[in-house]
Amino acid sequence: MSRPGPTTRARVRELSGGTARDRRDTLATEEPLEVRVQSPEGVRTVAITMRTPGHDFDLAAGFLHGEGLVEPGRITAIGYCTDDDVEPEARYNVVTVRIDGPLPDLPGLDRHFLTSSACGVCGSASLAALRHRCAPVVADELRITPEVLYGLPGKLRAAQGVFGKTGGLQAAGLFTAGGEPVAAREDVGRHNAVDKLVGWSALTGRLPLESHLLMVSGRASYEIMQKALAARVPVVCAVGAPSSLAVDLARDFGMTLVGFLRGERCNVYAGMDRVVTG
Repeated sequence: MSRPGPTTRARVRELSGGTARDRRDTLATEEPLEVRVQSPEGVRTVAITMRTPGHDFDLAAGFLHGEGLVEPGRITAIGYCTDDDVEPEARYNVVTVRIDGPLPDLPGLDRHFLTSSACGVCGSASLAALRHRCAPVVADELRITPEVLYGLPGKLRAAQGVFGKTGGLQAAGLFTAGGEPVAAREDVGRHNAVDKLVGWSALTGRLPLESHLLMVSGRASYEIMQKALAARVPVVCAVGAPSSLAVDLARDFGMTLVGFLRGERCNVYAGMDRVVTG
């Protein structure tokens, strides 16, 4: 079976005023991805998420790390699934992560998928649970200027090759404290794009990311902040607004959170001491 790509061609009828014309359009591909974990104890499904195909192994590794399920050092191999229970046409939509030791503790896995550590609980409970496995981000020496912040959206946009063709993808970019691009990933979901970045960092030995900035298109949610915290990213910037729980998380864990970063304007919601003005 052919491997799905990040874009899909489709026929559309374009209406403009009183005229119509048929043409072909390019869409962002959306396909499910099932993540399985295999150990000497057996195999279990831990997540099913909708994603844009590409960097699937990074996505799986980043998800497992961000949720505190599997540390990168325990991963021995990652591959597309060839088990008999997977239909040939679906094999590029199922990733198996092989680990040493026991299977991770997966509370609430009766439904056979885990969508988020925040599922089914209130915000304060989510933060309390996070405190048990994550320490605050220190990064005392890190300082950034407004000029660095103002340059991030344009640099992220320049790295969005698939977005330029489809207009339908979110993105996450990793930058140095000086604003130099390190890596960028695209997906239909911002959280998937962040997972792909974190997974790439984990599999290439770059974690922790205590001297880096994370820039995301759209808004900053609790889930985005949680994944950044697990990767030890001290500064998260977003084109859109943050949620209230994202701000609470940033303040609780010593992170800098920047929202509404557009042109030469932004709001700093937490960690203001890292942004040097004047």
